[in-house]
Amino acid sequence: MSLLKTALENGTFAVTAEMAPPKGCDFTEQVEVAQLLRGKVHGVNVTDMQSACLKASSLGLCIHLKLAGLEPILQITGRDRSRMAIMGDVLSAASFGIDTVLALTGDHPVVGDCAQSKPVYDLDSVGILNMLSNMEETGLDCGGNPLSSTPKLFKGACVTPVYEPMILQIHKLKQKVDAGARYIQTQGIFDLDSLKRFLDAVEKANISVPIMAGIIPLKSAGMAKFMNANVPGIAVPQEQIDLLASAKERGVKASELGIDLAAKLIADIRNENLCPGVHIMAIGAERNVPVILEKAGL
Repeated sequence: MSLLKTALENGTFAVTAEMAPPKGCDFTEQVEVAQLLRGKVHGVNVTDMQSACLKASSLGLCIHLKLAGLEPILQITGRDRSRMAIMGDVLSAASFGIDTVLALTGDHPVVGDCAQSKPVYDLDSVGILNMLSNMEETGLDCGGNPLSSTPKLFKGACVTPVYEPMILQIHKLKQKVDAGARYIQTQGIFDLDSLKRFLDAVEKANISVPIMAGIIPLKSAGMAKFMNANVPGIAVPQEQIDLLASAKERGVKASELGIDLAAKLIADIRNENLCPGVHIMAIGAERNVPVILEKAGL
């Protein structure tokens, strides 16, 4: 059974991390980093060619992590696969005991490093969730044919709390939950006020689903400015950018300040009981995740 599912159902503060497969076929670095996360997180999301940049498949690294004793979360985008291919990957993953998935629509190839690649988009995130839910309920494949065995999945999706108009995100969130999403991970948030406004809107819409707050440890003021300018749904407060920019003058590294800010945010979310867990997106600095968790008191 999914460790993440068990944690959320038991009221344990859930923690997941995120990791990207290599741009190549050597998984040594990812497996080494994974060992640092063993016993510290309830799952490791494996990105599926994030930002439409070519890397090894999510399924490939998920299998490596499973064999290394971790709990992988298979990310699935509709960008590169038909419904047949998506279902085939899910069935293959289930054969290795990988039963936690996260459905995403996926960034368009034109924003990535293989811009000439043709997108598929047979299904978006809601369509993927609907298809997998129907498979579980009926034991049939996407063409209505019986499967010899059917996995039971813990299905999730994403949401962007800092989005205007917010009602559109709330509407899409409801569609995802109705389609079978049983947990939600948010885009990176950087202040409690933004998170609280979103959670209030979710409550008013009578949507009941565990929402894990997305945490992105900032490495520099430049990173924060870039994300504000180029990543939809990201809004790093100016005071945090100024704090990171002045790090050198204060005799500390900006990356260390970013770790402290992330740890404080996690601790505040937990102490105020705002969310049942967090999802840490360290973006290439996964070795820092145990430090962040320790500083956050987890």
